[in-house]
Amino acid sequence: MTTIPEDTNPVDFDHIRIEHDGPLSWIVLNRPDRANALSTEMLNEFTQALDYLKTNGGPILAIRGEGKGFCSGYDLGQVGVPRQADPVADRSRLQRNLDRFLAIWDHPKPVIAAVHGYCIAGGTQLCVFADITIVTENAKIGEPTIPIGGGYIAPLWAPLVGPKRAKELAFVPGNSIDGRTAVEWGWANHAVPVDHLLDAVRSLAARMALTPPDVLAMKKLSINRAMEAMGMRNAAAAVADADALLHLAPDVLTIRQRILDEGLKPVMESYRVPPTTDLSHP
Repeated sequence: MTTIPEDTNPVDFDHIRIEHDGPLSWIVLNRPDRANALSTEMLNEFTQALDYLKTNGGPILAIRGEGKGFCSGYDLGQVGVPRQADPVADRSRLQRNLDRFLAIWDHPKPVIAAVHGYCIAGGTQLCVFADITIVTENAKIGEPTIPIGGGYIAPLWAPLVGPKRAKELAFVPGNSIDGRTAVEWGWANHAVPVDHLLDAVRSLAARMALTPPDVLAMKKLSINRAMEAMGMRNAAAAVADADALLHLAPDVLTIRQRILDEGLKPVMESYRVPPTTDLSHP
């Protein structure tokens, strides 16, 4: 595995890495000290990397997180605190985030998400738009702990897991599923032991790379069009509006003020409850 040489790197990345690994080109989320939270700077770099890899790197892309987990979601230090109400700007920001992940869906190369540790909120959006998702058996995949969103995450799960499971996920703060459940629900393709994750992705990519790149591109496009005929892109188009609207609700503004007054961690702790995957012990 080698990092792209400096002279071929499109920009100096601070929050991600690009690595070559046989037929794979990896995009590595690289803010382990912040649990790979999606800051504006990281998202900008992610967009640049996807664009660069359209015509550079291997025929298969894969995305993973550095450190203890894949991604903790959007950086609440940037989006969780109150600021002057501007629903139009808020909606534009939210849609811009989704457009970055739709670029995975529209990318000419197949994209594999490799999830370990935690994959929360915006991290799950990224994976929904990946072509294939491989998770570790003990991965934690779910909603934000603090309920300040209006349906920005779970509606994107619905085409994969169905409406009832998407609602179960969304209605409980911080609700989550493990890797095995993610496969059972249809959110992921395979759940593997932690120490097998990268080798599993490499093995799959090597087999996929036997198919010529142009054939892969057209297979991906045709399957995506089938999903879009069933409403996938329409569902993605609606969530930014709902989220921007809820951000102005008095209850949400109260929670955001609590974050400012009390700090993020105490507010998160006040919402922690067990996930609903086991209701045998209420």
